[in-house]
Amino acid sequence: MTGIGNRGSLLAAALVCFVGGAEIAVAQEDAEGAGPSFKEGDVITYENLNVLKSYLPEPFWDNRDFFFYEGMQLEIGPFHRDYSGPEAYKAATEKGRGGPRIGPDNSLENYEAGRPFPMDEIDCATDPLAGVKIMWDFDYAWAGAGGDGSFYYSYWDRGEELPLYYEGESKSVFLSHRVEPQYAKNKGDVFRNEKRKNAFGVDVTAPFDARGIMLMSYRYKTTDNARDDAKNDDTWVYLPTLRRVRRISTAQRTDSISGTDFTFDDLNSFAGIVPQYEWECLGEIDLIAPSNTKVLAFPYERDHNFGPYGLSFADDRWEVRKVFKIRMTPKNADHPYHHKDIFIDQQTLRALYSFAYDQKEELWKIIWHNKRWSEEELTDDYYPGWEGVPEPRAQQIVSDIITNVQTGTGNRIEFWDGNGVPFKSKGKIRRYIDVGRLTKGR
Repeated sequence: MTGIGNRGSLLAAALVCFVGGAEIAVAQEDAEGAGPSFKEGDVITYENLNVLKSYLPEPFWDNRDFFFYEGMQLEIGPFHRDYSGPEAYKAATEKGRGGPRIGPDNSLENYEAGRPFPMDEIDCATDPLAGVKIMWDFDYAWAGAGGDGSFYYSYWDRGEELPLYYEGESKSVFLSHRVEPQYAKNKGDVFRNEKRKNAFGVDVTAPFDARGIMLMSYRYKTTDNARDDAKNDDTWVYLPTLRRVRRISTAQRTDSISGTDFTFDDLNSFAGIVPQYEWECLGEIDLIAPSNTKVLAFPYERDHNFGPYGLSFADDRWEVRKVFKIRMTPKNADHPYHHKDIFIDQQTLRALYSFAYDQKEELWKIIWHNKRWSEEELTDDYYPGWEGVPEPRAQQIVSDIITNVQTGTGNRIEFWDGNGVPFKSKGKIRRYIDVGRLTKGR
């Protein structure tokens, strides 16, 4: 696991997306029927943890020893805070209202920009297509113009951080379906006749034997189509020891890479291609989750307490959110998961938790996330606006954690300085997403 070839495969897998069925109740009540027994400003410790039980997914609670611990200080934040997107995103959603539709094989048709299916048009109780509509909204959730941040990737085994880690910089660029008015004449495309949805790049700076690894990945517009009409992602990685670029097979998207617990598609709870799965909305619920961090963490500070397993956000601010429970069932018989249950924030369409089950239908992995609200500047110039989006109003994911409950191992990816501010010119976009950049000057 220490060879540079394995490191290259692992990096591609971990960073390429910089992403039992009874219905559940709409809301919970405590024993007296008066709602939650905690309020904004309360601090929950290990000793009074039971007050959170009915506001956490059952499999998370059943495995709470991975995440909650003596000395934790969990602050209760606001209930149902407004994290709606910027005016440009809302305007694009209204402009397209009634146009997008679900086509054959869970494909998306007639979509241009904004949220494909406004929330007031989705009814989990009566609409059999509600699950796939929510997942297309998830796929096109507001996240700025892409992503730009420093990352730290670590691997944990029953509380011990292993020497396998990466540091570096990552950038993603949304190339189509943009909401800024300046792209309206191209129907949301940055470049005329654009065929890609987005491009994503990674530059590794540490450790020493991995420094210089670079990655570039494209996702194409045709992934919105039925599977037979879709072009799979293209991904290339430059390995300095070989002084060459290698292409990564998209058939490995669902494989566990280099012995870690992440797959390509586990980032952001789901970073796959929607039509490759069946989707079902199992209901709605109020849940509590880390939704707007108070922690600076990497790269600003490196000594934050992530708990004895290194896989916890318990020392942070948590908020009550309205949530959809969505079940993902693979269409491919050789997929490692029997199904995955994803809990998605109804307003932001960001995942809070997901639970992956193996082919024996036993819980295998818990994936959860921390986020940061763009309008709270914990650091100077964190997330400024840009042309067409003066107020970004983005809830940026700042950390993914995956826990293998069957082995006690897990991974943590941190990027607390991440934001969705675009490049300053189209020329800079072209230069960054050019695959030739991976080997230029070497």
